[in-house]
Amino acid sequence: MPDQTADRLDLRGDCARCFGLCCVALPFAASADFALDKPAGKPCPNLQGDHRCGIHPQLRQQGFTGCTVYDCFGAGQKVSQVTFGGQDWRRGSAEHARRMVEVFPVVRQLHELLWYLAEALTLPAARPVHAELRRAREKTEQLTLQSPEKLAALDVGAHRQEVNVLLLRTSELARAGVRGKKKDRRGADLIGARLKGADLRGACLRGAYLIAADLTGADLRGADFIGADLRDADLTDADLTGAFFLTQPQVNGARGSAGTRLPTSVTRPVHWTAQV
Repeated sequence: MPDQTADRLDLRGDCARCFGLCCVALPFAASADFALDKPAGKPCPNLQGDHRCGIHPQLRQQGFTGCTVYDCFGAGQKVSQVTFGGQDWRRGSAEHARRMVEVFPVVRQLHELLWYLAEALTLPAARPVHAELRRAREKTEQLTLQSPEKLAALDVGAHRQEVNVLLLRTSELARAGVRGKKKDRRGADLIGARLKGADLRGACLRGAYLIAADLTGADLRGADFIGADLRDADLTDADLTGAFFLTQPQVNGARGSAGTRLPTSVTRPVHWTAQV
């Protein structure tokens, strides 16, 4: 089996190899997450000529919290260096820049799927579907290597649905090994829910809305977090050991503490240490 750890290194954003695509391609609206409005295709005013953010160390203080919880899963460097062969959008034609902006979100979705597939292949309980997962991963990787024209025309939603069938089966297999009754909270509205100390071992939290939920000291071992919205959720002293399909953007959007136990696939956000 390929080294999954090595595979996932390429699925983390590397801004040094990207042309600041997330700062150009993505739109955002003035809100608690962003200090101003910006349409898709227009460079953020904080983007410098070297494609670096001029206020990166002060993003949260300057009202750009949304930027700190975003991750392209390595799509930025893939589009910059592979899809467009290192040709900067600033130096190309208007059509070239437009096409880069169009393709980036597509590749980002494909890379997110690659992240989930790579993680699924690390789960021993999912061994019965490992062969199918490997085929899905190979197909997804090949899709990311298509021409800009083919990527722009790709029905990425259909491919996501196809892969999701496998990810669902993976989740069922992985959670089956967790002892006790496993709660199904798929797509549940748990905004602001009081779940302090809750036993959510092996729970299905796929697509659940956990915005500002109190999960202090909750037992979330072996839970499926794919697509869960954890913005401002309180994970202080919660145990997420063995939780899967949990991404760095989800963790970055939550609140936590030194006592929060995380799976090895993600890192503890720096801003957690500054929280009171």
